Amino acid sequence: MPKEKFVGEYPINASKKMLYPYFSTASGLAQWFADDVNIDEDKVYTFLWDGDENKAKMVSSRTNSHVRFEFIEEDGDEDDPTYVEFKLDMNELTQEVFIRVTDYSDIDQEEVNDLYESLISDLKEIVGG
Repeated sequence: MPKEKFVGEYPINASKKMLYPYFSTASGLAQWFADDVNIDEDKVYTFLWDGDENKAKMVSSRTNSHVRFEFIEEDGDEDDPTYVEFKLDMNELTQEVFIRVTDYSDIDQEEVNDLYESLISDLKEIVGG
């Protein structure tokens, strides 16, 4: 199945500063994004979902702004890596914060939309937003 880019935007009632650790730390990600997340000494993140292990590197980050993880695929195309990016944007007019999720993978678009709707809902419950 070819990879497709999914982009979703989700409003949330929380500050960028409060949200950022939920995207940038293993403990934060483990609370809402994966069943468990660990980081090794080489700064490789191991995401556990339903018993499956997926390894990724944080390839880009800016404090209180965005985080991007590229997944390490043993037999994958290094020129076209699977990735997930979380951006925290604010509407300057309304001061509303949005989480923009970009997921580039081979997951069905409808399935990935449902997945992020559920994950962001879980995050909103955690942060009270």
